Amino acid sequence: MIRQLVVPVHRTVPWAAIGAAGAAGLLLAALTRTGETAERLSLYLLRAAILAFAMGLAFLLDDPARHTTSTVPTPRPVRIALRTALAVPATAAWWTVALLLVPPEVRPPVGDLTLEAGAAFAAAVAGGAAAMRFGEPTRPGLPVAVGLLTTSVLVMLFWPGRWALFVPVEDERWAAAHERWGLVLGGAVLLGAAWAVEPLRRRVRL
Repeated sequence: MIRQLVVPVHRTVPWAAIGAAGAAGLLLAALTRTGETAERLSLYLLRAAILAFAMGLAFLLDDPARHTTSTVPTPRPVRIALRTALAVPATAAWWTVALLLVPPEVRPPVGDLTLEAGAAFAAAVAGGAAAMRFGEPTRPGLPVAVGLLTTSVLVMLFWPGRWALFVPVEDERWAAAHERWGLVLGGAVLLGAAWAVEPLRRRVRL
């Protein structure tokens, strides 16, 4: 059954929105090559690129035909998992290119930044799953993307320093911050899986 679903689901994935966000992210990563000032900002430009692509992934679960397919025998978790699996190779390829665009001498620690990227991408997909779980939108992408951007800005501006997430490489809190990024990633995956489940009671549409 899953093999039969791959092609139809692939056609419904909003690749245009994801591709546009990916192009914007690669442009930000490429700015690290434009001069000494940009090189010094490589960490921040790469984080901006991650956020841009994550906002594109917020559209992954958009499906205008969702209400017409809600009664199909394939459960929602399988459909969401299949969409996510289809996006994984493109996401991995995009991240590889983004890293290669940053000059090696100013490239931040790849493993730690990959952890940040994974957490952001998982949070974006989990946000879409939450929107579907607690509402019935066919296109949750835009509000989830706006929420992701707003949350990121608020965290950078107002998050307590002792629990900081966005710290520079030379900061002594770097290692501790990435332990917290690991928790964010794990939490996003667990919540996304929980929110992917169909609600026991559907809302009655008037």
